[in-house]
Amino acid sequence: MTATALGLLFGLALGFAAAFGGFSAFLIVLAFGALGLVAGLVADGKLDLSQLTTRDRG
Repeated sequence: MTATALGLLFGLALGFAAAFGGFSAFLIVLAFGALGLVAGLVADGKLDLSQLTTRDRG
């Protein structure tokens, strides 16, 4: 299992733990799943966030 899949599953598990039922719970699970997916992509090296954290010194 890749870190991307693991991150997605972990985010979904956190979302289910944080919410119980209703449309708002669906949105919370969706948000946690997306955050877990991004974390997994960063861990796999498939997503590079360095451009967001560095400044252009020119």
